[in-house]
Amino acid sequence: MTNISPDTSIAVMQASQGQRDNVASFIKNASRSKDMERIDEVAKDFEAMFVTEMMKPMFEGIKPDPMFGGGKTEEVFHGILLQEYGKLMAETGQLGIADNIKAELIRMQESAIDVSANDQTQSGGINNAQ
Repeated sequence: MTNISPDTSIAVMQASQGQRDNVASFIKNASRSKDMERIDEVAKDFEAMFVTEMMKPMFEGIKPDPMFGGGKTEEVFHGILLQEYGKLMAETGQLGIADNIKAELIRMQESAIDVSANDQTQSGGINNAQ
């Protein structure tokens, strides 16, 4: 037996009572509030990764000090340092990449929910699927 969340069980109960429009609205609002933090996190992570990749060519020409630098450890640290620079730049929000990614993720999620709700309505809901 699978465990379902209270939100899911409420949605199933409403669907079985024939309140499909209310269910679609409920699911959309519940998923929006629950997933907004995750969407924001993913968008910032993407921006950080993008900035890191854009900075790599900028730092390729910088050679370590031959007296105290070099070696495999510095190569590894160099990559980690660039990742942290990317994260810091993404946290400032100055580039605006994360905002655009977030808006697109929200749009994609809403359209997927709309399609799912339309499919359920056209197929007769959850009860007919059994």
